[in-house]
Amino acid sequence: MTKFLAVVTAMALAGALAACKDDRDPPQPARPAAQCDPGLDAAFGAWARAGFSGSVAISTGGELDCLSAYGFANDATGTPNTADTVFDIGSVTKAFTAATVLSLAETGKLALEDTVGELLPALRGPVAAVTVRQLLLHTSGLTGSHGEDHEPLDRDAALAAIGGLELAFKPGSGHAYSNAGYTLLALIIDAVAGASYRDYTAAKILRLPDGRTAGGFWDGEPAAPGPRAVGYLDGGRTGAADGFAGPHWALDGNGGLAMPARDLAAWTHALFTGRLIAPESVKVISGSGHDLGDGRSEAPGWVAHDASVFGTPFLATAGGGGDVGHNAVVAWIPERQRVVVLASNKQTVSAEDLLKKVGPALLAGKPLPTPNAPPAAAGPAAPTGKYTLDTGGRFEVTGSGSRVTISATGADAVTALFPPSGGVSAGDFRAHERRTVALLNGRTREGRRERKTLERTFGAIRGIALAGTVFRDGDIRTYVTITAGTAAITGWYAVDPEGGIEAAEVPTEPPAVPLVPAGGGRYRPGDPADAGAGVTVRFGNGRMTVSGPAGSAVAGPAG
Repeated sequence: MTKFLAVVTAMALAGALAACKDDRDPPQPARPAAQCDPGLDAAFGAWARAGFSGSVAISTGGELDCLSAYGFANDATGTPNTADTVFDIGSVTKAFTAATVLSLAETGKLALEDTVGELLPALRGPVAAVTVRQLLLHTSGLTGSHGEDHEPLDRDAALAAIGGLELAFKPGSGHAYSNAGYTLLALIIDAVAGASYRDYTAAKILRLPDGRTAGGFWDGEPAAPGPRAVGYLDGGRTGAADGFAGPHWALDGNGGLAMPARDLAAWTHALFTGRLIAPESVKVISGSGHDLGDGRSEAPGWVAHDASVFGTPFLATAGGGGDVGHNAVVAWIPERQRVVVLASNKQTVSAEDLLKKVGPALLAGKPLPTPNAPPAAAGPAAPTGKYTLDTGGRFEVTGSGSRVTISATGADAVTALFPPSGGVSAGDFRAHERRTVALLNGRTREGRRERKTLERTFGAIRGIALAGTVFRDGDIRTYVTITAGTAAITGWYAVDPEGGIEAAEVPTEPPAVPLVPAGGGRYRPGDPADAGAGVTVRFGNGRMTVSGPAGSAVAGPAG
């Protein structure tokens, strides 16, 4: 599962618009009348025509202002998303894990200053000296992965794997997001609650005040009931379906829960109004946590934003980037008791992309912005085909009419099409590339583990080459070409400052950006999430010129 993304303060990049083959907006299914303010529904409908596919639930004071769904839950069958559609909520699961831990502290089953070793005597390694509070705030120093999301991992194996991880710093002295840390919290719940982690979560923490249960697990039991959305990854590939038999300890605690957007909205309101945990525990979540800078602080299961960000304090959490292909984001605005939940099953405009665009207006109670439409009759269709830079990088232009998609392969091409943005510098890109190379060359314990996983899947690794770096979905991602066996595999990695893997996708498609005519024979990014911001593309004399903040790159037709 990916780390929490600063979705409303970071410049996000959307995935390739592989399905966008002409000028028409993506087809929309027939759907029942939305239970939604007409202004909100009209704005979300515009974003759906731009590529958003998913569900929306917004409430104030526990009363729904908007409950609606857009796009298709399954493209192949034409099944629409509805208010009942279930989404994998990814790392939003951490908010539930944190609430469970705080509820157990209320009953004296544990204390936040207890060390993990005291609660789990079988645990070995330096993490045994870390406290529960440090795990909740990602200040334990724990770094590295304890297992792949959908690989079987039982309880004892999870304890052994986490016990073997390193600490990047003295516990309490820094911040490093850790999925393994939240799985360790789930193992503690499993040990002290008097029931298994999954059973206790379903019976105590998922139970809403009206007696309903908010979803369940995406894989395994107790399962989230209801129709499920198919997830779509970059390039339009379908994500991992449900049905993984487990054991699930690679995901339990840090991800794995699933539910409709309206259940997540109801749960969030119940949590922060003290109807699931005691008011004192709510204060632990909403009070001062670990300062992250820029008006943000880490809270148990959430990130708190002060009024300097959008004029009013709020808490948010998000999950996505895993192999299911779903994305979910939740925001709580205490001043208005407002909950905003967005869930999506496509990368074109993900839930996080959408919140970035509409979040400020939602928080302020203002009309929502809508995506910019491409200018009418702005020029001829771009010539499709393949183009090559003198330095070896390649572009491929696909599509027709006034809307095309350009993908980049090779570090030089990726750099030209995706310059640093969103407050990220070229120096940040270079530092991330160094960490990625160190990881894949096996210079760390996690790197050696990752190489073994890659070689088990693809064959003996014969080479690693950098293939460019982008800023996408709030993460810096470095693309690499892995030569293994007889094949060359493209993948990307998001690596934290301590050298741990935050997210990865191997194999994957090259990064891409949609373009629309901008007049004068030029094209600009037509992506509503602002992918490739600051870049223009011009076609002429059989060549393509990509211009950006760092200059221009000219590519000719591929031979």
